[in-house]
Amino acid sequence: MAEARAIDGRSMVRRKAGLRLWLSAGWLGLLCVVALFAPWIAPKDPLAQDLFLGRLPPFWMEGAEPGYWLGTDSLGRDVLSRIIHGARVALAVALIAGTITCLVGATLGLLAGFLRGWVDLVISRLIDIWMAFPPVLFSILLIAVLGPGLVSIIIAIVVIDWTRFARVVRAEAMAQGAMDYVASARVAGRGRLGTMMREILPNVLPTIVVLLTLEMGIAVIVEAILSFVNLSISTDDPTWGGMISEGRTSVHQAWWVLVFPLVTLFLTVLAFSQLGEGLKDRFDPVLR
Repeated sequence: MAEARAIDGRSMVRRKAGLRLWLSAGWLGLLCVVALFAPWIAPKDPLAQDLFLGRLPPFWMEGAEPGYWLGTDSLGRDVLSRIIHGARVALAVALIAGTITCLVGATLGLLAGFLRGWVDLVISRLIDIWMAFPPVLFSILLIAVLGPGLVSIIIAIVVIDWTRFARVVRAEAMAQGAMDYVASARVAGRGRLGTMMREILPNVLPTIVVLLTLEMGIAVIVEAILSFVNLSISTDDPTWGGMISEGRTSVHQAWWVLVFPLVTLFLTVLAFSQLGEGLKDRFDPVLR
C-alpha cells in the first residue's frame, strides 16, 4: 500500500512538472516568435508619436480607436507594438547574458569542485569577495561606468551573477567527485581533465540547465530595473522597464500603460522560473 502511494505521488509530481514545462515553454516560445517577427507582427511603429491619440484606452473600453488594441501612452505611441518590440530587448539580454554567465560561472565552479586544492581556495575566496557587493547597486555602478547600452547590461549581469553558478556547480562537482564511478575512471587510467569532462560534467549538467533557465528570468528582471531608472538602452527604444516607469506617472489617467508591460514582465519571469522547476523535477532521479 505504501509503495503504491509513493508511486502515485511520483506520478502526480511528474504530471505537474510536465504541465509546468508545457505552459512555460509555450509562453516563452510564443514570446520568441513575437520577438523574432516583431517588425511584421507589431500593428504600429513603436516609435511613432501622435499627441492627438494620446492615452487612448484598450479596444474594449469606450473611446478606443481601431488598430490600437491595448491603447496608447501619453505620446500616442501604441502600447502593444512597444511591448512586442520590448520583448526583443528582454529576450536578447536573457539569452546572451544568461548563456555567458552560465559558461563563466559553471566553468569556475567545475574547476573548483573537482580539482580542489589551491584552485578551489582561490575561486572560493573570489566568490566570497564578489558576493559582498550588493548586486543591484553593483549593477548600477557598472552601468554608470560603462555607459548605457545593451552590451553594458550584459556585461553587468555576467559580472554580478557568475557567482550563483560557481557556488552551486562547485558543491555539485564535489559531491559527484566523491562517487565510486569517478574513482573507477581514475583507476582505469583516465586523466583528470577527461574525468572531469566525461564523468563529472554530464552528471552536473542537469543542475546547470536548471540554473540557466532561472538566470534568464533574473536577467529579464535586471534589465527591467535598469530600464526603469533609465540606465538601459536609449530611452526612445521600447523596453518593458521603461514602459513601466512611464506608466507609473500616469497610472490614474491611463492604467493600461503600466499594467500591460508589467503583466508581460511578470509572466515571462514566471515562465522562466517554472521552466527551471519543471526541468528540476524532470531530471530528479527520485521521480524518474
